[in-house]
Amino acid sequence: MGTERLDTEARREQIVQAALGLIARDGLNQLSMARLARQVGLTPSALYRHYESKDAIIEAILSQMRGMLLTNVNVVCRETADPVERLHKLLFLHVKLVRENEGLPRVLLSQEVYAGHPERRRMLYENISAYLGKVAKIIEEGQRQGRIRGNAQPDVLSVMFLGLIQPAALLWQMSEGEFDVTAHVKKAWKVFRETIAVSSGASEQDGDTAPNPQ
Repeated sequence: MGTERLDTEARREQIVQAALGLIARDGLNQLSMARLARQVGLTPSALYRHYESKDAIIEAILSQMRGMLLTNVNVVCRETADPVERLHKLLFLHVKLVRENEGLPRVLLSQEVYAGHPERRRMLYENISAYLGKVAKIIEEGQRQGRIRGNAQPDVLSVMFLGLIQPAALLWQMSEGEFDVTAHVKKAWKVFRETIAVSSGASEQDGDTAPNPQ
């Protein structure tokens, strides 16, 4: 029974990843259950046993996005106790997430996700708010440690932090990879670090090289 459950979860994950791939290539409007079934090598009836509709797949994508974002926070909190370095590592894990899941920005920007679906809009808002809340807690810890300036509101800094990557991710996708999102974020991190850090306590190299996300 346990093996069967794992196989089912693995198949559901495969379907979500395939859906993101189709969305990245052709847009959300072109996603259909028939195309998705062909992509993963299932009959439509087999696909419907895992997800009852396209709406269910979109909701699974939004749920997975929340999980990936919060998992990244947990990873950096385990790797280092330095709040500034946590932010640094988290930023580049976010870049990695975007690069490996190209369909996510399209889902976030597609009107089809929200039109007539206020519950989805709310779900996405809560997902992003949960992530920003975790980032704000890292910033608060940095302020308690005297590593981050105490005269700035953590919730404001958390939104600024997200702004280091989201517009760049959009430009990267719109340019089909021509815009160098990683190079941009390296430069943006330097500016952000200089803005929030109390001193040069953060490593001089952390703005020049992306940390290993492994």
